[in-house]
Amino acid sequence: MCGIVGYIGNRKAIPVLLSGLSKLEYRGYDSAGVAINENGKLRVEKCKGRLTSLEERLKTENLDGGMGIGHTRWATHGEPNDINSHPHISQSGEIAVVHNGIIENYIQLKEFLVERGYNFKSDTDTEVVAHLVEHYYKGDLLDAVMKVIDEIEGSYALGVLSKDNEDMFVCARKDSPLVIGLGDGENFIASDIPAILEYTRNIYILEDKEVAVMTKDSVKVFNSLGAPVKKEVFKVNWDVEAAEKGGYEHFMMKEMYEEPKVIRDTFSPRIINGELKLDNINITKEEIDNLQKIYIVACGTAYHAGVVGKYIIEKLCKIPVEVDVASEFRYRDPLITDKDLTIIISQSGETLDTLFALREAKNKGSRILSIVNVVGSSIARSSDDVLYTWAGPEIAVASTKAYNTQLTALYLVALDFALKKGTISKEEADNILASLKEIPAGIEEILKDKENIQKFAHRHYNAKSIFFIGRSLDYALSMEGSLKLKEISYIHSEAYAGGELKHGTIALIEKGTLVVCPMTQDSLFDKMVSNIREVKARGAVVLAITQQRHKEELEKTADLVLTIPDVDSLIAPISAVTPLQLFAYYMALEKGCDVDKPRNLAKSVTVE
Repeated sequence: MCGIVGYIGNRKAIPVLLSGLSKLEYRGYDSAGVAINENGKLRVEKCKGRLTSLEERLKTENLDGGMGIGHTRWATHGEPNDINSHPHISQSGEIAVVHNGIIENYIQLKEFLVERGYNFKSDTDTEVVAHLVEHYYKGDLLDAVMKVIDEIEGSYALGVLSKDNEDMFVCARKDSPLVIGLGDGENFIASDIPAILEYTRNIYILEDKEVAVMTKDSVKVFNSLGAPVKKEVFKVNWDVEAAEKGGYEHFMMKEMYEEPKVIRDTFSPRIINGELKLDNINITKEEIDNLQKIYIVACGTAYHAGVVGKYIIEKLCKIPVEVDVASEFRYRDPLITDKDLTIIISQSGETLDTLFALREAKNKGSRILSIVNVVGSSIARSSDDVLYTWAGPEIAVASTKAYNTQLTALYLVALDFALKKGTISKEEADNILASLKEIPAGIEEILKDKENIQKFAHRHYNAKSIFFIGRSLDYALSMEGSLKLKEISYIHSEAYAGGELKHGTIALIEKGTLVVCPMTQDSLFDKMVSNIREVKARGAVVLAITQQRHKEELEKTADLVLTIPDVDSLIAPISAVTPLQLFAYYMALEKGCDVDKPRNLAKSVTVE
């Protein structure tokens, strides 16, 4: 969620920190700050609001130090204000700390420190860390930080400066991501790779409870027992431009335009000479035959991809599938055994709720297959099998292209399992793969028709409440369309199964109510037409999304029909989500919302 950047080297630290923090704005934040060690003196500037507010404040300061830490905060403990902003300073002013995550036992630690004379200025859990480091500091910053992480419970990514150490600082992590960038005469830390990609492509990925001591010329990593750890360098193979807007007004629009490419990138390398070959997945036919159940666990948009996955896997593989919201999964004591498979879906691979659900399933003996976008992420490293989606960096908080690639990956998994299990023939699988190959070109056609969606949004952006209805795969699609609209336009919306209208929901329909109806399933088309007539009879305005072959018939009933190119109904959700993403985008744009940085939301949710 929050963003951390740290630098030590021969450059001035402030420009590096500000540049890095600007690359992390997509993570969501409501305040920003920096701390610099300048000639043995810690100087801190921080303020509520956007990074531009901090930049304006720094114009009047002359901070020339070559070592510093920076932070963009998303409030969890204490309201967004200057005092609660990071970095936090210890009582003597000799220790500065930035922190992502949540210290769960901070109240007990705070009581311990207050009894020893420490005064607290903020409402945050992080200030506890600053005072605790000072409490343990006896001239050895590494030793003090090691003692602190032994005391604190919860999640953390930490950057710690000491006034006494002008040429080194310490960082640590547990459950919140932190990477180290390796340079020539300079080194970096960051919550995410884009923050430092301008300066280096060589990365260390810190594991849980690892601590690093950094100078401009060296990085030494230790485990929780203080023993040295030999790290492998991870080389980033994507360009800085991939994390830039590239001429688009918003990252979200750019990422929708990237959907055709990333879908191809996800399936093309896995189809070799007409055969499906899933890299990094080594589940045998015997293991698939012996599966009793598959659990799909994820949050938000990834959860909605999982709902589609349930339909597809059950249809093709004839294996029972349960889909769970990760944040609830481990608290219901799921009945998982070693005869079950758990599929974990996460764009970032760092979603804390999902990571905890993974551990719960693994502890109960389940094999873990993860579908993630970020190579080397915590979820990927904790899994038995991994299928990377190759979506590239996704910067907009509202996920678009990552969702399309998650769906694509789920189809590939379902086909692989079904072929091994013998529940579909090679000919059937080839037909589905052929349909899958048509999807990118279809999305390119959909994007060309975006003006019609924009015009419709212009007429209806003042809607107070919008309903999405669909059946089967289109119900899963409705849930994602509704979430996307809520995320970025702040318009209340709900998704319902079309058949549930008569069981209560229709009471909410009145004259002028906007209803959005994905209708991609041929076998359910007539039933959805009946649902449209039900809401139209009560004064609703209907936007329908369907395949080209149904357009003429549907125009007799709906107010506006958006079409996707004809494709097998089984595959249609991959392309049919794009019009829903465009609809949400233009509704938000018409309302004047910050499309890439919706309020109160973060890209990578690394707290429970």
